[in-house]
Order: sequence, then structure tokens, then C-alpha cells
Amino acid sequence: MAQQQAAAPQGGIESTGTHRSDDIVVTATALRQRADQTVTPVLTLNGDDLVHRRQATLGETLAGQPGVNFDNFGGGASRPVIRGQTAPRVQVLSDASQIQDASQVSPDHAVVTEPLLLQGIEVLRGPATLLYGGGAIGGAVNLLDSKIPTSLPTDGIEGAAEGRLGTADNEQSLVGGLTGSIGNFAVRVEGVARSSDDYRVPSRFGERHVDGSYNDTTTWSVGGAWVGERGYLGAAYTRQTSEYGLPGHSHDYEDCHPHGSSLHCGGHDHSHEHDHDHEHEHGGEEHEVPYVRLRSERIDIRSDYEDPLPGFERVRFRAGLTKYRHEELEHDEVATTFRNKAHDVRLELTHRPLGGLRGTFGVQHAKSDFSAAGVEAYLPESETTSTGLFLFETLQLGPVRLEAAVRQDWQRIETTLDRRAEHNPFSVSGAAIWESGSGYSLALSLARSQRAPTAQELFARGVHLATNTYEIGGASLGKETAHSVDLTVRKSLGDTHFTLGAYHQDFDGYIFARTLDRFEDFRLIGYTAQDASFTGIDGEIHHQFSPNLGLAVFGDYVRAKFKDDGGDLPRIPAGRLGARGDLRLGGFAIDAEYFRVFEQDRIAEYETRTPGYDMVNATVAYKLSLGQQAAELYVRGSNLTNALAFNHASFIKDASPLRGRNVVFGLRTTF
Repeated sequence: MAQQQAAAPQGGIESTGTHRSDDIVVTATALRQRADQTVTPVLTLNGDDLVHRRQATLGETLAGQPGVNFDNFGGGASRPVIRGQTAPRVQVLSDASQIQDASQVSPDHAVVTEPLLLQGIEVLRGPATLLYGGGAIGGAVNLLDSKIPTSLPTDGIEGAAEGRLGTADNEQSLVGGLTGSIGNFAVRVEGVARSSDDYRVPSRFGERHVDGSYNDTTTWSVGGAWVGERGYLGAAYTRQTSEYGLPGHSHDYEDCHPHGSSLHCGGHDHSHEHDHDHEHEHGGEEHEVPYVRLRSERIDIRSDYEDPLPGFERVRFRAGLTKYRHEELEHDEVATTFRNKAHDVRLELTHRPLGGLRGTFGVQHAKSDFSAAGVEAYLPESETTSTGLFLFETLQLGPVRLEAAVRQDWQRIETTLDRRAEHNPFSVSGAAIWESGSGYSLALSLARSQRAPTAQELFARGVHLATNTYEIGGASLGKETAHSVDLTVRKSLGDTHFTLGAYHQDFDGYIFARTLDRFEDFRLIGYTAQDASFTGIDGEIHHQFSPNLGLAVFGDYVRAKFKDDGGDLPRIPAGRLGARGDLRLGGFAIDAEYFRVFEQDRIAEYETRTPGYDMVNATVAYKLSLGQQAAELYVRGSNLTNALAFNHASFIKDASPLRGRNVVFGLRTTF
């Protein structure tokens, strides 16, 4: 059925799929192919593997997967980094629909999603521009959930509940969901209440906690759908409220401003001593550390339908309407308010084979009204409108499948400063995949992708204290063009299976925030364009020694540099190498992993070296029956050696090390 998701069922307990499952359909691809059939390298996370790895933020949840890192900002915000690239080159999607928040603007702005409610995650490593536009020139993350039912409960009603407790940050989380049906109509209600304090770090950091790393979030949604034999049509309303701290935030640089390409910080000198007395009384009356108070309301409309018209196999429709607001508060008074009112509409049609060609074409339209007001209003109020048309076709020639795609976008940005910009990116790709029939495959893809600059890259001007920067946009910036080649080798059958990838991206006019000057921890940055390249490898090899014992080795490495002078790009993650094993004994499931993150000494101007570290994680889970209910007890230990770890991809790496030793105790049940 068209409405069947690739994620775990809405009860979830019985699912044991992991990112290595070969029968998982990737919904973010044009033709809903299996993960081992795609030309674009795809990583899927679902079932028990997802349940045990879930964290409070999306970036933390995905961290540790080959080719995927994150840019943490305390405990409240983190974005995925795919093969060295993050926002605005990595698009986060909610079942193929854009997530409209403010996370593209700054790393201290949370991605509005709730990992504890996700049923699956699909990561497209490499350009996904042809399907999702220039914002996916570095990759895409597609989040799968259950808020709109796509099938009818077997017994008319089903549900799940979960409770979690964490030690490093005193996490307390409650999760619940219920789906019921009458006839062909199904209704879904789900929600999460989660709270955590400032998380603990090793004492050699100098402090026992990272001040301002707390995170309190409540999310709930209600949805309904008509479900038939050939598809479904449904809608959902989701509301999320959150409060989280902003570590590393300093007011010592409020008076800093540029003189040309130099910083002038009046009243400061280089002997200035910072006041680190930033106490946070969580649950008390006063916040000494600045914090974010966020509210997002979203309406989703989704439909998948098979055989809609003669000559067509499937139609897929997605629409999202978001009203987003977050306030940054200092001493409990609002300093800056960000708002985003946005919508996104997407329609795809998959046609039946025509002369051997099978493919999908579609249209996507999005509009965003974004504003920032207050002390840090470094962005002018802007309206961004974009429209894209795309076509994807495949041709099977024996064991070889050829793919080609083309996309044309039109983007217009208008601001209240009577400044505007129009760009029309054009992208095209070609690919081939050879499948041996015995589980081996070799895929090669070539792409020319373009991305239009964002309103921030064009028109930013002002102090941004969350990242300790003064930002200056480049109003004359043009389109960014990437020429990409991606080679993937897979083995999906037998006791040994693997996915190994190598890639290279050449950027003409790569847009980035260049550091022009620095005063202590404060930087003057200007958005500029320079030719750059990304080259790397990532992959995993897994061997199943017996039905109950498996072992895998994995790793990744990316080298990003400017083409003219060979200088290094900023905040590029270091290489990693590790191993993980899984053991099943009766009702017990035991998983353990170790990986080494190497030192990052290939650094950009004004950056500092980041030391390497070792990470050890382990999970023990036990499945049991409580009457007619299925249940699972699990214990997940992270950073078990209590390593002091700094993330080179983070804007505030020195002020916000990774969480110390943490143990999460969980109980989940379905009925």
C-alpha cells in the first residue's frame, strides 16, 4: 500500500530494525527505493536502534553515524552536519516537507522536532538538490513520525507509552501516543513532556556543569486521516513549547562594532578579565544565563494515493503551515524576538513506464516571512519566496540502472530596507548503478547543483552575541555552484555486508562566514564567496558471526579547503574510526560501541586546534510481556569513560564540551 511507512509501527516495541536493514523503503527518494538500491548514499535509523539512540536534539540523535556529525550548542540546540556541511546546505524535512523554524539562521536556534516521537530517520548523504532544492546541496535529513495515521489499527485502537530518566542532566521524560479508528477514519494523539538540568561534564573542565545547558520541552499533536485501500488523506496540528539556556553568551562585547574590516571594542582592552559567574537556577526565580523561550505551531496536510489517474502509479502531496516565535531573554526580560510565518507545498506524480522510462515529476513552493526585533536584530525583516520544478527519470538496462534528474528554482528575497535579491538556481544530475544479483552493487553519480544565498548571507548586519560575532552580509553574493562526484560500493547479502563511499565536491563561489578580525573571543565575520572543495570517505562493514552476534567497523573523514590558497574551511569535523557489536541472548539485547575522534589540526584562520577523544557507549535492553502488552526495559550508557570531549564543529566548543558520563533508564510499552 502507498501509505505504508518505512518507519517502525506506531506501537514500536516489536520492531527491531536498524540502519542496516535491506528491506527498508526510503520515502525521501523519488521512487521509494530500498536503501540498498539507491544511488545517493542513504542511512536509515529506526526501530530499537533509534529508540536507544534518541536524545533531546536531532543533531545529538544522529551523531556517531558514518558521515554524520553535529554542531552542538549546549543541551537545547544541535543541527546535523553531513560530510562536513550543515545549514543552510543541509535540509531538515518532516516527511518530505520543509521544517520552517529559525535553525537555518543560527546554531543556537533549535530544530523544531521531537526525537522522542520519531518513528524513523532517513539521511541522504550527498546532494539532494534535485528533489529538495538548494538547501539540500550538502544533504537532507527526513524525519518520519506517526502524527498523521497512514493505516488503521488492527484492533481499532493501539498505543504506546514510555518513561525515561537520565543521570548527567537529571532528564525526566514521558512519552505517549494513542491511535483509534472508526470505519475508514483514524485519529492520532501523541505528546512528550521532557525536562533536564544543566548537564555534567568532567571536573577537569574547571566546572562540574555547563551553565545554560538545560532544556525543558513540551510537544503534543493531534491528527486524523481517511485511510482507504489505495492511500490516505490526513492532517495534524502540532504545538511545541521549549525553554533552553544559551551557554557561552557574553555581554562583554555589546559595544563592539566594525571599522572597515577591523573590530573596535570601545571600553575593552586585551587585559580584560571575563566574569564567569553565570549561575543558572533552574526552576528558581532568576536566570543569570540568557535563555530561549520558544513556541511553534504547525499544521501538516499529507496524502499518498496509488493509481490516481490513468498513466500514473502514485501521487504524493505535502503541505505545512508554521507559525514560529522564539524570544531570547536576559535577566528574565526579552532582549530579542525572532518570528517566522511560513508555508511549504509539494506535489509529486510518479508515472507508469514510458518506453522503459519510469520517473517522478513535481512542483514545490515555499514562502517565509522572517523577522528579528530587539537588541540583536542583526537581520532585517525579510520575505523569501521560492518555487521549484523537478523531473527524475530512470531506465533499466539489464543489471544497470541509469538515472537522470533536472530542477529549476526561482527565489526572491525582499526586505523592509527596500533591498531585494532574485536568483534562479538550476541543477542537473546523472547516475548509474550496477547490481550483480548476488548482493553487490556499484553506484556512481555526477551532479551540478546550485544554491541561492539566504537573506542572512546577503543582508545581515549587527551583533550576534549567541555566537560572539558581529555579522556583515554580502549583498552582491551570487549563486553557489557545486560539481559533485559520488562513488558507493555495497554488499547487502550474506553474513558480511558493507557500504563504502567516496566523494568530491567542487564549489564555485562557496559562501561562508569569513573571520575578518578578532578581539578576545569575539569575531567580526563577513559573508563572502570563495572557491572550495570537499573530499572524503565514509562507510561501515558489518559481519554476522551467528544469528545472535554481529560486529561492525565504521569511520569517516572529510577534507575541506579553499582551492586558491589551500586554506582550511572553518568548523570541519575531525575524522573518526570505531567499532560496534551486538549480542542477543534470549530476551536480552546488548549493544556496545567505541570510536575515536581524532585531533582536528587543519584549522581556519582564527580557529584553534581541537584535541581528539575516545567515546564508549553501550545499551542493554530486555523485552518482556505484561499480560497482553509488550514492554521493554533498557539502559543506555553514553561516554562511559567520562571523557572531556570538545566538538570542533560547534561555534562555542570551548564553552560547551560534550555531555559527560550519562546513563538513561527507560521503560516503553505498547498495547
